[in-house]
Amino acid sequence: MGVKITWPENKQFAFTVFDDTDAATLENVGPVYAFLRDCGFRTTKSCWPVAGDPRQGTYQGQTCEDADYLHWAQELQAQGFEIGWHNATWHGLPREGVLDALDAFHRYFGQYPVTATNHNYDEGIYWGDNRLNHFYRLIYQVVTRRHNAGRYRGHIEGDKYFWGDLCKERIKYYRNFVFQDINTLKACPVMPYHDPQRPYVNYWFASANGKNVREFNRCLREKDQDRLEEEGGACIMYTHFASGFSENGKLEPRFRTLMERLSKKNGWFVPVATLLDHLLAAGGPHVITDAQRHRLERKWLLEKIFIGTK
Repeated sequence: MGVKITWPENKQFAFTVFDDTDAATLENVGPVYAFLRDCGFRTTKSCWPVAGDPRQGTYQGQTCEDADYLHWAQELQAQGFEIGWHNATWHGLPREGVLDALDAFHRYFGQYPVTATNHNYDEGIYWGDNRLNHFYRLIYQVVTRRHNAGRYRGHIEGDKYFWGDLCKERIKYYRNFVFQDINTLKACPVMPYHDPQRPYVNYWFASANGKNVREFNRCLREKDQDRLEEEGGACIMYTHFASGFSENGKLEPRFRTLMERLSKKNGWFVPVATLLDHLLAAGGPHVITDAQRHRLERKWLLEKIFIGTK
């Protein structure tokens, strides 16, 4: 896994979650966050600063233009949760719209987002086949039938969707590869890292695949919790808390059981940015090498093809 990390407060391992805001509402994710808070977890919840066009996009949910939702998100922040970025809204916006959304985020939360992940639309930055280089990019294009080749243009200077300079100025960490392993640090020991071939992102981080409640529970099985603890590793779980975790105010039972069990372990349960800041301080700024990038791309692409990680 590389250099063993010493966790603060004599903790044995680290665990956090980046929650993708797709389809999220107060009704379907509110109970999840109340439960996390009461169990002692502090994680990262992404938000859309502005409301989109209801005729466009997919996985529409509440945004910070809804006063009740914004108040709830601000309360989460006050309780120690981090608010992250998942693009401006549920569909693509050109540069001017992204700039307005970033400024709105700053007004709402007192700072620009520190952590971010792409939504599946035009201003995605280094997304789709742009996540990969050369041979692996060609394989990805063939496997996906090139359905999104050239679609994501947030990093292309001169394009109406370009906002790479804004990302560089205002966002510190961006999510890229997702792996099946609960120990994200084992799967990607160089994170957070800078990639000179993708200069508009300051630092990239990886995550574990928990995209819905079924995958989340699979990744967090008892034996895997114990292994994460034994390895002294770190899990950054990527999920959509709107995808089956709560129904009619009741938590999915297996999720509740697993998280209650995890909460009793000697883990460091902090937001994504706090965890990444600790890794950055421990290892210093890291520029990824060609060999390291090759290993990450190969591992992710194989899992993408055969398992379906995001």
